[in-house]
Amino acid sequence: MGQSTSSAAILSRRDSNHSHRSKIKSTALISPMHLDETDDVQEIIHGASDFISDLPDECLACIFQSLSSVDRKGCSLVCRRWLKVEGQSRHRLSLKAEADLSSMIPSLFTRFDAVTKLALKCDRRSTSIRDDALILISLRCPNLTRLKLRACRELTDVGMAAFAKNCKGLKKLSCGSCTFGAKGMNAVLDNCSALEELSVKRLRGITDSTAEPIGPGIAGSSLKTICLKDLYNAQCFGPLLIGAKSLRTLKLFRCSGDWDALLRVIADRVTGLVEVHLERLQVSDVGLSAISNCLDLEILHLVKNPECTNLGIVALAERCKLLRKLHIDGWKANRIGDEGLVAVARNCSNLQELVLIGVNPTKVSLEILASNCRNLERLALCGSDTVGDSEISCIAAKCIALKKLCIKSCPVSDQGMEALAEGCPNLVKVKVKKCRGVTPEGADSLRLSRGSLAVNLDSGEPEHPDASASDGGIQDNVVDFHPIPNQVVPPTIASSSAGRSSSLKSRLGLLAGRGLVACTLRRWSGGNSSRINN
Repeated sequence: MGQSTSSAAILSRRDSNHSHRSKIKSTALISPMHLDETDDVQEIIHGASDFISDLPDECLACIFQSLSSVDRKGCSLVCRRWLKVEGQSRHRLSLKAEADLSSMIPSLFTRFDAVTKLALKCDRRSTSIRDDALILISLRCPNLTRLKLRACRELTDVGMAAFAKNCKGLKKLSCGSCTFGAKGMNAVLDNCSALEELSVKRLRGITDSTAEPIGPGIAGSSLKTICLKDLYNAQCFGPLLIGAKSLRTLKLFRCSGDWDALLRVIADRVTGLVEVHLERLQVSDVGLSAISNCLDLEILHLVKNPECTNLGIVALAERCKLLRKLHIDGWKANRIGDEGLVAVARNCSNLQELVLIGVNPTKVSLEILASNCRNLERLALCGSDTVGDSEISCIAAKCIALKKLCIKSCPVSDQGMEALAEGCPNLVKVKVKKCRGVTPEGADSLRLSRGSLAVNLDSGEPEHPDASASDGGIQDNVVDFHPIPNQVVPPTIASSSAGRSSSLKSRLGLLAGRGLVACTLRRWSGGNSSRINN
């Protein structure tokens, strides 16, 4: 009986193979296949070989890291092995840090036991996690290198101190709208000797003018980037700023207090600054002159600081000759103009990127800039009453290396577009917004004359007489240039999977940001918006 059953099975299989072969005969002319090759294919199909099960866990983890977060979640449901490997290979988590998260911490970090980058974000209308939850997380994630806290208003100095003692390998801390104070911040600086980046925004616990000084601690020797935003008593960070000997990037946004005196001390002690951002601060030419002691300065953003004038720009330009990127938002104060720009042109020949908002340059300074700054590749002129067709013609004739140009709210017409059609041989992108003299016909003519040139025209609605190009909101005030294709992009500290995801989205053409000036000459970029990221 067994033998006859086996014979019947063999005959049945042969009939099935024969039937299948008869179906593929029509493709023989397209893809010829010998009989023995067909049999091999059928053996694979009917044998249901599972090659994935033979992959080592390391290879499976590499595959998962190439997937999006949504796909990874789906893969984790396939089997227990995939669930385990996917969890162990995930290094980045973003969690909703509400109070009920505490009960889920043990199970979460049992599965995701290799997390090194963690974001804890709470809705402002919800109750956040407390100290006990943060301490438990620090015990389960001793190898944490990045921590981002957003609106975790229930955390105190006690929780931050315990966290700092358990996660001494922390390299980056970013906190916003939290309520712990100077003691918690000092605990981090005193325990995390590898800390390289610190970003503090709206820290509610240091609003008191009597708050104890912050820093530098043992982190003072390792910190390379410090960013302070919207702080009422940011001056208490003075010891940290002065003691951060390796500091390369300093960003100060909307922090109260007189900064001239502190900037003088910082510049005397920290001479290796390469990048400085100053926005809406009480800083004057005295502060700019102090920054000029940083001879390695390459990037300067000076945004809406009305006490800064041409004198400060001249003093800085004469000493900081390595300047590559200069962003100035003059806030229509007319205190920075041709005099300061001429000094930049004559001293900073390495200038590659220049953004002028609410500044009124004329042909005098633009011509010198174009002649002396031969590497100028990115230029934005926004809200300038003096930039007309004559100035655009000068740029077209002189700026040989220019690749990206943005013009907003300037008295430019179609005649300026005609000049661009004949000049700037390396130009790849032009964006024009709220220039009522430029018509769609003028933009079309520029496109036709330069087939490879991307032209973006947005005539916009007529602005209110009291409005200016530089007071229409944050998005209208920011011009963010991203690296051009033939430039070497410096390595980032984002995870490899996030980089691949961004690269894929870039190839798909997803644009980040919608405001013209906000994303002027911006490279296509993307981000993973899922709540749990690799």
